Amino acid sequence: MVDLFDDERMDYLLADEKMKIIQSPTAFSFSLDAVLLANFASIPIKKGKILDLCTGNGVIPLLLSKRTHAHITGVEIQERIYHMAERNIALNHLTEQINFIHGDLKEMLPVIGHSTFDAITCNPPYFATPATTEHNQNEFLTIARHELYCTLEDVVKACKLHVRPGGKVAMVHRPGRLVDILTLFRAYNIEPKRMRLVYPKQGKEANMLLIEGIRDGKADLKILPPLFIYQKDGTYTDEAEEIIYG
Repeated sequence: MVDLFDDERMDYLLADEKMKIIQSPTAFSFSLDAVLLANFASIPIKKGKILDLCTGNGVIPLLLSKRTHAHITGVEIQERIYHMAERNIALNHLTEQINFIHGDLKEMLPVIGHSTFDAITCNPPYFATPATTEHNQNEFLTIARHELYCTLEDVVKACKLHVRPGGKVAMVHRPGRLVDILTLFRAYNIEPKRMRLVYPKQGKEANMLLIEGIRDGKADLKILPPLFIYQKDGTYTDEAEEIIYG
């Protein structure tokens, strides 16, 4: 067993009672966007190297480990949350497949090298934050949700730097940043190849965006069918239930 600190709790990772995850309501708890990204991303299955930026408590590497035998590295800037991620891989006996790095994604070149990963995933901060008055009162949430320590461009630049030519970069974000994402992907030679919009339910506006590009790829963007999370009665759609619970 591993230790829990402060307000941390231990949850099952979705419906898989074989896998557990340490979370904290004040520091970090994963949400649906991480689950959808882990399902959406194209990753090597038998061998290779995967990088997860802004890894948080390691939820995406944990979910990806159910799909692949490739080695997975996560990068997290917040020390407390990094330690949660470290304990999560120990808790689930995945220390041989997954490792985490405590550091800034803008400074990873000496640590993980150039063009070394077959696939990169990232659930980055969503909101540009021009003024401190717009920050969340909780510092952990402010850093996770707002572009305080890294901008969208910083994230895309890091993806380009660390993914190999022909490698894939998958990201979850808000639909309102789509033009920014497409512009930055092209600027850093990551060609957008697959995109899917996620809707709470039919009749509502999209509230999440899943997008994947290939470094140095050829232009050919496929728009996938929309993903609806809830039916009219508030229950999960069949597809959402399959993604979330397997």
